[in-house]
Amino acid sequence: MIKNMFFLIAGGMGLFFFGMGLMSNGLKQAAGQKLKNLLETLTKNRVMGVLVGALVTCLIQSSSATTVMIIGLVNAGLLTLKQALGVVIGSNIGTTITAWIVSLLGIGGLAIASYSLPVIWIGFLVQLAGRTQKRKGVGNILLGLGLLFLGLAFLSDAFGPEGFNISESRAVQDALIQLGENPLLAVLAGMAVTAIIQSSSAFIAIVQILAFKGAFGMDWDLVLHVTIPFILGSNIGTTITAQLAALQTSRNSKRTAMGHTVFNAIGTVYFLPLLWIGVFDKIVMWITPWGLSQSTIMVHMAVAHSLFNVINTIVFLPIIQWLEAIVIKILPITKDELARKPVVLEKHLFHTPVLALEQTKREIVRMAERAKYAIQSAIDGLIVGNEQKLKEAMMTEDVIDDFQLGITSYLVGLSREQLSEEVSNELPVLLHAVNDLERIGDHAVNIVEIAQRKIEQKLPFSEGALAEADKLRTEVEYMFDCVITALGENDIESAQAALVIEGNLNRMQMDCRRSHVQRMSGGVCTAEAGLIFIDLVDNAEKIGDHLTNIAQAIIGGLQWAGVEPEIPPNSSD
Repeated sequence: MIKNMFFLIAGGMGLFFFGMGLMSNGLKQAAGQKLKNLLETLTKNRVMGVLVGALVTCLIQSSSATTVMIIGLVNAGLLTLKQALGVVIGSNIGTTITAWIVSLLGIGGLAIASYSLPVIWIGFLVQLAGRTQKRKGVGNILLGLGLLFLGLAFLSDAFGPEGFNISESRAVQDALIQLGENPLLAVLAGMAVTAIIQSSSAFIAIVQILAFKGAFGMDWDLVLHVTIPFILGSNIGTTITAQLAALQTSRNSKRTAMGHTVFNAIGTVYFLPLLWIGVFDKIVMWITPWGLSQSTIMVHMAVAHSLFNVINTIVFLPIIQWLEAIVIKILPITKDELARKPVVLEKHLFHTPVLALEQTKREIVRMAERAKYAIQSAIDGLIVGNEQKLKEAMMTEDVIDDFQLGITSYLVGLSREQLSEEVSNELPVLLHAVNDLERIGDHAVNIVEIAQRKIEQKLPFSEGALAEADKLRTEVEYMFDCVITALGENDIESAQAALVIEGNLNRMQMDCRRSHVQRMSGGVCTAEAGLIFIDLVDNAEKIGDHLTNIAQAIIGGLQWAGVEPEIPPNSSD
C-alpha cells in the first residue's frame, strides 16, 4: 500500500507538472510575443498592472512564471520597479485559478478525471496536425489540461483504496490536524514543501486532495480551519523560484523578486490573527453559503486562497510605493554598484549642452575603466584558470551594457535639443566610442568562454604560450591606460601612444601565430590548447582595433569632418 501510494504520488505529480508546463508553453506558442508586449504596454497604471498580472497568470497558471518573465523585463530596463511590483501583486490573484480547477475534481468526482483521456487525445491530434505555431500551441494547451487532470486523478488514488487509504489512518489524521491547529508550524511546513517542489499550485492541489480524502478528518469546519495555514505558507514558499531567477540579474530585478516575497509574507502575518480567532473561516463560509461537505471542501479552500490574495492586493495597491521603499531598504545599492553605474548623467543639463557633453565624457571614461577591468579579469582567469576572475569578467560585462544603455539614451535625449554645430558633430563620435567599448566587453565574454573550455578540458599552456599571453595582457592594459588618459584629459599624445601600441599588437599577432606553429611542430603544445591560444591572440588584436577607433576620434577632435588623423610611422593600421 505504501509503495503504491508513493508511485501514484510520483506519477501524479509528474503528470501534473508536465501538464502545467505544456499548457504554459502552449499559450506562449499561441500568443507569441503578445504576452510580453501586453506586460510592457499595459503596466504604466498600477491598477492595470495588477489586472494584467492576474490575467497573464490565469493563462499560464503560474505566478512564478509570470514573476520570472517580469524579472526579465525589469532586467532589460523595459519596466520600472513600481510597475513590476504591480504585476507581481496581480499574479498572486491569477495563480489561484489552479485551485479552482482542482476543485472540479471534488464537484465532478471521477467523471472529471475520466474526461481527461479524450481531451489528451484531442490535444495530441491538434498538436500533431497543426501546421502553424499557434495551432500547435492550442494542441499543447488541451494536451496539458488533460494531463493535469490525469495527474490529479492519480494523486487522488494515492490516498484511496488503491494506495494508502488515509481516511482510515487515525494516527495520520491526528498528526495533520495537530500541525494545522498550530498555524505558525503549518505556515512553515507549507513554505518548506512549496520551496522544495517550487510550485504553490501543486502543493495546494495536494492539500485539497488530502482534505477531500479525509486526511484531516471529517469535521469539515475543522478541516477548513487547519488547511488554510498550509495555503498561506505556500504563497510564501512559491516565491523561491523568482528569487533563484533573480540571482544573476540587476538590483531592481532582485528587488522585484524580493517584493513578491515581502508581499506574501506581510499578508500572511496580518492574516494569521484573523485565522486564530476564526474570523477568516467565517468570511470564507459567508462567501460560500451552500455549506461545508466533502464535495465542497476543495471549493472552500479555493475561496480561501483567492480571498487571501484579493484582500492582500486591495491592502497593498494604494501603498505600493511603501512596498517599493521596503524592498529598496532590504536591497540597497552597494558602494561598488554605485561606483560603476552611470549616475551623473543629469538631464537638467540638456539646456547647457557643453556641460552635458562633459558629463558624458566622464561616464565614457568610467565605462572604459570597467571595460579594462573586464578584459584584465578575463585574461587573468584564462592564464591561471581562475573561475572567480571569469565570473567577475562576466558581471562587469553586464555593467558595461548598463553604461551603454544609459549613455546612449542620454545622448539621444541631448540630440533633441538645439545644439551648436560643434556639439552636433561630437555626438555621433561619442556614440561610436560607447559602441566600441561595448564591443570590447563582448570580447571579454569571448575570452571567458574560451577560458572555460580550457578549464573544462584541462588544457595547459606551454611556458612559451604563457609568456606571450602575459605580454599580450600587458600591452592591452597599457593601451587601455593611454586611451583612458586621452579621454579624460583630451591628451593627444596619449592617444597617439595608443596607436603605437596597436601597431605592436598587430605585430604580436603575427609573431604569436608563428610561435604557435613552431610549438605545434615541436610537440610542445596540443592542437586544442593551441586553438585557444590563437583565439586569445585574435581577441586581443580586435580589442586593440576598437581602442584605436577611440584614439583616432580623440586625435580628430571628436569631429567627423577634417583630415584623417595621422598614425605614427612605427605603428600599423
